[in-house]
Amino acid sequence: MNWNRIEGNWKQLKGNVREQWGRLTDNDIDVIAGKHEQLVGRLQEAYGMARDEAERQIDEWAERAIRQIH
Repeated sequence: MNWNRIEGNWKQLKGNVREQWGRLTDNDIDVIAGKHEQLVGRLQEAYGMARDEAERQIDEWAERAIRQIH
């Protein structure tokens, strides 16, 4: 997966992130700024999920997000 595409289109994808993970605040989303590791950490904090689960959810979301920005 080309995470650079997500980072480069982060402003466009913010709404999708809010829909997917409603517990993330606007501040969280601004801090994440399209960075994979930041998103993993914020999901772990907000949802109390293990890193593996956060990675799985992010991968599924990212596949859909990349299709949307094509």
